[in-house]
Amino acid sequence: MSDIVLGVGASHSTLMNTHWDQVVHTDRAEAFRAALGTARRRVAEARPDTVVIVGSNHFRGFWLDLIPAFTVGVGEVVAAGEAGTPKGPQRTDPAFAQALAADLVEAGTEVAISARLQIDHGQSHAIQYLLDGLDVPVVPLVVNVFARPLPTLARCVRLGENLAAAVGRIAGDRRVVVIASGGLSHRLPWPSDWTDPQGDDEAFLVDAWINGRGEWERYDRRRREIIVAARPTISPEFDRAFLDDLEHGRLRRYASMTTAEVESAAGNGGQELRTWLVMAAALGFTPGTPLVYAPMPEWLTGMGVAVLDPASAATPGDHR
Repeated sequence: MSDIVLGVGASHSTLMNTHWDQVVHTDRAEAFRAALGTARRRVAEARPDTVVIVGSNHFRGFWLDLIPAFTVGVGEVVAAGEAGTPKGPQRTDPAFAQALAADLVEAGTEVAISARLQIDHGQSHAIQYLLDGLDVPVVPLVVNVFARPLPTLARCVRLGENLAAAVGRIAGDRRVVVIASGGLSHRLPWPSDWTDPQGDDEAFLVDAWINGRGEWERYDRRRREIIVAARPTISPEFDRAFLDDLEHGRLRRYASMTTAEVESAAGNGGQELRTWLVMAAALGFTPGTPLVYAPMPEWLTGMGVAVLDPASAATPGDHR
């Protein structure tokens, strides 16, 4: 029987790749990068046969013509390669992914499947920094966190629980690592309601989200300009409380939050915390170890890294 041997949660930001030379809070940036390195070593030490990456998609692989709540990449996986992230086909595990998707559906979590899935930095940032140099196949699990209506946080918790059960039922003796990519608090300069864009920039973004399939690069330069010009909105108190709850195995309490409550507390980008809940639920909400918390206005995001190891008791992390 296969087993989940480690969970990792890590924030992502392409500004880390493209704007490192403009960082003001250098100590925070370096601490975050070092924590990614520590998490990568933990992944390597876990000797995974397969890595499930639970992440978002920023309208480069999914568009408003069709966005499922949850999608499993069961065949070819191609990374978009935007802003210095990995590009092109990734190593995959189709047999395992297909068995995982089938079991999830049987358990009542109706995931969509994609035999040719395009991922962006919502998943490839984790490949770049947490799997660098590791020859391990990935199974992407994409959660819709941007195109409302979003799946409830309670449903994300159930997905994580069913994921763990599915892994346990899959034949073989695979060691599986689950990575959550996204969060923590941040606000993207995106329309609150894609059906009612305000101003030219929001109208442009909605047009890109509707018509970008197959040609997202045509929109990417202006998209990038809008992102870079955004004012940072980070909620350190929320982020620290979230990491404290992770450390003490209390993340299940977030399942009762609504989409509106998450946005109010952590910004629209904070909806990515759904990926952390999926991962934590898959690890049975075992107490974890936060490795770093770095509020990075230069990257628009409260950046965190944490590890959940079911084989050992959590040790306090210096994340405050």
